[in-house]
Amino acid sequence: MKITFLGTGTSQGVPIIGCQCAICLSTDACDKRLRSSILIESDNTTVVIDSGPDFRQQLLRADVRKLDGLIFTHSHKDHIAGMDDIRAFNYLQGKAVDVFATIETQKIIKNEFPYVFSNSDYPGIPKLNMHTISKHDPFQIGDFHFVPIEVLHYKMPVLGFRINDFTYITDANKIEEAELEKIFGTRILVLNALRREQHISHFTLAEAMAISQQLGVEQAYFTHISHQLGLHADVEKELPDGMNLAFDTFSIVI
Repeated sequence: MKITFLGTGTSQGVPIIGCQCAICLSTDACDKRLRSSILIESDNTTVVIDSGPDFRQQLLRADVRKLDGLIFTHSHKDHIAGMDDIRAFNYLQGKAVDVFATIETQKIIKNEFPYVFSNSDYPGIPKLNMHTISKHDPFQIGDFHFVPIEVLHYKMPVLGFRINDFTYITDANKIEEAELEKIFGTRILVLNALRREQHISHFTLAEAMAISQQLGVEQAYFTHISHQLGLHADVEKELPDGMNLAFDTFSIVI
């Protein structure tokens, strides 16, 4: 299984429009962060988690040529806005794309993309098969078995996912004990770490580090990073062994 970070930035990405801070002006490619998303691949199966506003750019950059499933963690714009671009895979694969989301997320998607669900035969409308998921029910896409993990993004339920020894969680500031139990035994954890200061709906870097230590994972990668966290190279020097900042286009093989 190969995991590629299509994007590791927060809702505005990095750099932020108009910002003149050292991070936004950095020439280090690791400080250029599109909206958070990952690509999961095997020899037979290709899945993407979240399609934010940068979806098209991310898939072109990663040379993605097939899509067996698109999974949504939640309905915020920086995670769903690019869904229209599944049209390319309708053409390439000659069929609808399988999309996985909770009932709550589906409601927002239908409001955001009403034409997709209008039963119109107008050419060029994205074709998808919508599958309902919840924290209670694992599901399969090709080679991959997904165990949903519910976390809280302030008061909003968001799904993370465990695939074998790998767990991906974004947009969280609280994980209940019952859901935390699903993560124990994970070797590689990806967790959001927005900035150093407290935030109402995201883990800080210190909180993400503490959870990684509590879970005893071999390797933690932090994502959904804002320009407020600091320069990638500087933050990396502060992190202990087994913890790193993820960055766009970075891949791991499990």
